[in-house]
Amino acid sequence: MEAAAPHSTAELTVTSPEQMRDLGRRLAKLLRAGDLVLLSGELGAGKTTLTRGLGEGLQVRGAVTSPTFVIARVHPSLGDGPPLVHVDAYRLSGGLDEMEDLDLDVSLPESVVVVEWGEGKVEELTEDRLHVVIHRAVGDTTDEVRHVTVQGMGARWAGAGLGALSA
Repeated sequence: MEAAAPHSTAELTVTSPEQMRDLGRRLAKLLRAGDLVLLSGELGAGKTTLTRGLGEGLQVRGAVTSPTFVIARVHPSLGDGPPLVHVDAYRLSGGLDEMEDLDLDVSLPESVVVVEWGEGKVEELTEDRLHVVIHRAVGDTTDEVRHVTVQGMGARWAGAGLGALSA
C-alpha cells in the first residue's frame, strides 16, 4: 500500500498539561466513528494527557489513563457518540500481525481508535488517519513546552479544518 499524503496539517505550541488536554477536547470535535489517531512522541511528551482530553471531548465513560500494561482500553460513550479505544503499542514489537490480536479492524468502524506508539504498526488499518506528533525538550528539564504537529492523512482529512486547532 502506498503511503497516503497529508491533506491537512496544523502546527501548535502547547505550554502546559492543561493546554494539551484542551487540545484533545478541541480535536475530539473533529473526530467521528471510524477515525484512527496515531500519537507519537517521547516518554512524558503528553500522549496520554492529550488522549484524556479526547475522552472528555468525546464524553466517554471511565478515567483515561495509560493502557501500558493492559495494551488497550475501551471507553464507552456516555451519550450517542462513538466509544474511544485507547491502545498503547509501546510493548508490542511486531507490526499489524501482533496488533491483529486486539481486533482493531473490528473496533475501528464504530469507534475512535487512538494508538500511542503506533507508528509503523497500525497504518495498514486505514489510509485515512490522523497522526499527532508531540515534540518536547529531552534531558534534565522541567520545560513544559511541546510542539505538536497534527497531520490528516487520506481523503477523510481533506478540508477537515485542522487549522482551527491553532485558534
